[in-house]
Amino acid sequence: MAVKSIILYNDNEAALRKVSEPVTVFNRRTKKLIQDLKETLLDAGNGIGLAAPQINAHQRIVAVRLGGDANGEKEPGPPLILINPEIVTEEQLEKGFDGCLSFPGLFADTIRPHYLRVTGLNEWGKPFDRVFEGFDAVVVHHEIDHLNGVLFIDRVTRPEDLYTVRENEEGKLIRVPVTVRT
Repeated sequence: MAVKSIILYNDNEAALRKVSEPVTVFNRRTKKLIQDLKETLLDAGNGIGLAAPQINAHQRIVAVRLGGDANGEKEPGPPLILINPEIVTEEQLEKGFDGCLSFPGLFADTIRPHYLRVTGLNEWGKPFDRVFEGFDAVVVHHEIDHLNGVLFIDRVTRPEDLYTVRENEEGKLIRVPVTVRT
């Protein structure tokens, strides 16, 4: 049984599953959406990536904060906007941390590329061709997935890879497996 078929989605599943449209015009609405993505991502506190579909705007725009790490020990940089991002190369598939602002408190170990070459437009409409490596590649890949209606739970291959986090009696954060009901 696929893991995604036994997870309860939040109320916005249809919006999260919709494939986003390319940005073809840079107008006031586009600039407002970019600003909304940046502000929402920064307001999320622990957020390091946000795609337009997560705020119910189905344009191919994502905001990512690079330079962080899976443990949250390194402070990520300011939001970087990627418009119409396309993956040219993906390599170095590795299993590691994944989580999503659309599924607060739910985390998983997923397999994602740790090397990406991506082309697209920056927030001023200028072309870019950029390489992302390590956890930055994971973040960018996760957000591009959102533009295609793919959620991180779709990349979970075993129910045991889903978990939440809580403090134990000593105050240390520990993983708590998610109980999956069939």
